[in-house]
Amino acid sequence: MGGQCRHDIWGFPGCLSRRAMTTPAGSGTGFGSVSWWGLSPAVDLQAESPPVDPDSQADTEHGTPELNVLLLGSVDGRHLLRTLARAALWPRRRFRFYVLENNMEAVARHMLIFSLALEDPEKMGLQERSEAFLEVWGNALLRPTVAAFVRAQAGRLARLVPEPDRLAEQLPWLSLGALKFRERDALEAVFRFWAGGEKGPEAFPMSRLWDSRLRHYLGSRYDARRGVSDWDLHMKLHDRGARVIHTSEFRRWRDTGVAFELRDSSAYHVPNRTLASGRLLSHRGERVAARGYWGDIVTGPFVAFGIEADDETLLRTSNGQPIKTAGEITQHNVTELFREMAAWGHPRAAQGDPAQVQGDADGSPEPAAPVPESFTVHFLSLGSAQTLHHKSCYKGRFQLLYVACGMVHLLSPELGACLAPGGRLIVELAQFLVDLRQEQLQGFSTRVGELAQAAGFAPQPGARRSQTFARFYKAGDSAPSHEDPAVGSGTPPPEVLAPPLEATNPPPEDLTQPLEGGIPPS
Repeated sequence: MGGQCRHDIWGFPGCLSRRAMTTPAGSGTGFGSVSWWGLSPAVDLQAESPPVDPDSQADTEHGTPELNVLLLGSVDGRHLLRTLARAALWPRRRFRFYVLENNMEAVARHMLIFSLALEDPEKMGLQERSEAFLEVWGNALLRPTVAAFVRAQAGRLARLVPEPDRLAEQLPWLSLGALKFRERDALEAVFRFWAGGEKGPEAFPMSRLWDSRLRHYLGSRYDARRGVSDWDLHMKLHDRGARVIHTSEFRRWRDTGVAFELRDSSAYHVPNRTLASGRLLSHRGERVAARGYWGDIVTGPFVAFGIEADDETLLRTSNGQPIKTAGEITQHNVTELFREMAAWGHPRAAQGDPAQVQGDADGSPEPAAPVPESFTVHFLSLGSAQTLHHKSCYKGRFQLLYVACGMVHLLSPELGACLAPGGRLIVELAQFLVDLRQEQLQGFSTRVGELAQAAGFAPQPGARRSQTFARFYKAGDSAPSHEDPAVGSGTPPPEVLAPPLEATNPPPEDLTQPLEGGIPPS
């Protein structure tokens, strides 16, 4: 390429082409190589963390104890949102969430989701916010009004990212200080694409990409896809604890990518650009940057908020069948979550509201309404999991570490060194990965235990049995070691953990189509 500046699909230096092509196929498996929603129910991170140490209050600002949580691959912010929504049930703490993802599109979706959750109620009502969240988060196609909201928010965030002072003023809960300049440029480019920098549906033809990805995944079974869908639902997801997912909503999502149909089906026709991601592919002998949909096409976004509920009446059955669908339960849970989140974005409105601020049952003083500065979301640089322990500010800092099933290979003694003695580790298991057989699920769970032990953790005593999460605690102050054979002895099965984007095998060339009808120049 000589001295030419190289650009990838989002327009920042470092990749191999100036022009992107769009391709439907991903890694060749149903899970894909990019996660857009979690494959486990949302959890309250306070309930998973060690009890508050009363002596720690003297070491924190204003005497309020802090909860420092490191999350690897949480992708959709569900655990953070649930933790904030349930904060009134616990003694007051200041939350510091450190989020590490493997792509900048996931970081951008985190920011968009939190901006939506904290939107001024006078500008956007509770029901409107909840419905917009469900569509942006889990639908391949959007209503025009929701698409317009995404464009407006993306344009605003694109303008704020390169201006740290304005960003801190308008989004005090957000910290991008740990990102590299190149990553901030990438983040801005993602937002500009969402905002419509490339006009027209052909910039991201989601329906065609979804169908082509489905054809590539099912192969000769494509014409029998309804039967495949029913088998996966009834013989796998239902048996693994997701019985509330209804056949009709699951079929619709498998066919069209629309999980939550809150209006007439004809209203959903605008591609959801927040589900676009980039990847390097081999195209006619050259490495080029491609934009496509490489997310989940087999499980769906129903698990995160749709299979559990605090209100147990939602989970009742009649004649052996659930009375509510996963979509209905998801809508209820998200609406209640946003109702409780209102205290964080607008604490004055929540003062004196017993529904927002609850006291303990034993009559202890009620916690004060939270303020936005009581929590901060810090986004860490991509690929920094193995180097965090080199910085003194991270070593022994965290009380809780969360690792998604797609990031388990990063669990190491180096990462374990970032947890304080007695800190907790919670690992998402592969329970709802449809492509995996039962013996593979058991093998993955066993491997998680081996990696956790090698990283200095032991099974958490008294932890409730769960097929969805594995829970550990840090047994002692163990220093990282590069000589532990258990760490390098292997990784979870390739069916579970998608390889790095640059390393995945490209799809056949007949499934790729360059944008604008050309091949990137060499």
